[in-house]
Amino acid sequence: MATARVISATSFGFDGRIIDIECDTAKGLPTLSIVGLGNKAIEESKERVRGAIKNSHLTFPAQKITINLAPADLPKDGAHFDLPIALAILTVSGQLRTNTLNNALCAGELGLSGELRPIRGVINIAETAKKHGYTTLILPKANQSQASLVRGITILAAANLTEVFLHLIGEKCIVPVDTITTTKAAKYPVDIGDIKGQEQAKRALLIASAGGHNLLLDGPPGAGKTMLARTIVTLLPPLTYDEQIAVTKIHGIVAGESEEIISQRPFRSPHHTSSTVSLIGGGAKALPGEVSLAHHGVLFLDEIPEYPRSVLESLRQPLEDRTVHVSRASARFTYPADFMLIATKNPCPCGHYGDPEHECSCSIQQVMTYQKRLSGPLIDRIDMVLTVSRVPEKDLLAHNDRPAESPKLRMVVAAARDAQHARNPKSLLNASLSSKNIATTARLSPEAEALLNQATDRLKLSARSYFKLIKIARTIADLEDNEAILTDHMAEALQYRPRSAS
Repeated sequence: MATARVISATSFGFDGRIIDIECDTAKGLPTLSIVGLGNKAIEESKERVRGAIKNSHLTFPAQKITINLAPADLPKDGAHFDLPIALAILTVSGQLRTNTLNNALCAGELGLSGELRPIRGVINIAETAKKHGYTTLILPKANQSQASLVRGITILAAANLTEVFLHLIGEKCIVPVDTITTTKAAKYPVDIGDIKGQEQAKRALLIASAGGHNLLLDGPPGAGKTMLARTIVTLLPPLTYDEQIAVTKIHGIVAGESEEIISQRPFRSPHHTSSTVSLIGGGAKALPGEVSLAHHGVLFLDEIPEYPRSVLESLRQPLEDRTVHVSRASARFTYPADFMLIATKNPCPCGHYGDPEHECSCSIQQVMTYQKRLSGPLIDRIDMVLTVSRVPEKDLLAHNDRPAESPKLRMVVAAARDAQHARNPKSLLNASLSSKNIATTARLSPEAEALLNQATDRLKLSARSYFKLIKIARTIADLEDNEAILTDHMAEALQYRPRSAS
């Protein structure tokens, strides 16, 4: 009887878990069995591993082989255990030395030819290996791009099992992958300067971008709400290194074998027929949903009243906590969901209520029912609301030779965010500040405080709305590089107050 042990890892929600691959051989009929609460893909790995070893011109032992995936009580899925299982078998059969993989962690799916195929959750696996002190990660060549984002660990990327075997016996070493220090610059198909008119809406987008505030654009069809909303990503600064890691990790969990490194802030625009599971996350594998895929970016809901009420109400918790909890029978996962919500809506079903140019065909009851599709608690979590009007025809026909505005405004937003990161606890943006933090970070001039108190009394503002106004005014002051919130800043913030918020 002989035993061998190889270390692997698996994604467990937004984190990872170390998995011990234990291999035991004994006298008896030549069989291969796998225990340890694996799913169908792991059960089928027996045939993939057997074929890969034989077709790599290595010896598959004619013995009774038992593979144990520990810890045994943790459900495991995915084909990325193929490579460590194969290496454990090669070790227990004496084809590899027992100490060869002492400081290494392995993961990869094997084809019958011995080819290594890409796996999902590679950043999770790389970070888990680094966290537990492993110095080397062996994985498929197709995953080397994402894995190279993780610093402080040697990445060995191989095309097939033969390359891994030759490296481990010292015949032909695999060259370590260089760590990525820069990523490609983001490219934007539109510029905010392409939009004619709508100066107030552009100003609102600038404020929302600078402070991370949620924004609702209300107005008739043809006012340009959707195009305005889609330009907001052109105002956001590039992802930092840590943000790239987080965003790419989330997308890697969902997108499977994608090699893409996310270098541009996400802009997610789910269809209005989306379910709660697709928006929040869940399903059989408890995968992250759109709110997590929009982490460090924008979640855009076009014509927000058209979404089912239950779906919209599910947004309340992630908007408040910046995280989302997804449960299934065996575990409960927490995914990050720090996104900006940008939404649009018409004033009524036909879109022309209050429009001086078109007659509304809706009854008062239809208008009221439509407006009530957004509940008070949800509107109370939207920081800014702006009514957008149509651009006059003469302005639409005017020649536009203005230079690109987004790059310049992006620098303004970055400067305002830098000021917030330096001043606020945990480098938070203004929109994420708690009421306790606001007292120490938002200094109001006496005149601005008097205006705020007057507005609170007249408009009967809730505590949430009160502090929300201070946050928006603080962002406006940051855009103007002012240490104190002045009267003009507070007056402008009041213009964006949701009318139904109390």
